[in-house]
Amino acid sequence: MKQNVGTADKIVRIILGVALIGWGVVAGNWLGAIGIVPLATALMGFCPLYPLVGMNTCGKNAA
Repeated sequence: MKQNVGTADKIVRIILGVALIGWGVVAGNWLGAIGIVPLATALMGFCPLYPLVGMNTCGKNAA
């Protein structure tokens, strides 16, 4: 898996993931578990949806 998630994208995903999980905990709602998805894709540096739509936020020299 080539990395396709850039630094700014990772930061946004981490913030979004933590916010969703936090909302789920505070609200007592299991839907907050959806926050695991953006958090995991940020930590892995790979988004499986990006190749399908031809996106890459890593830049030209992505490894």
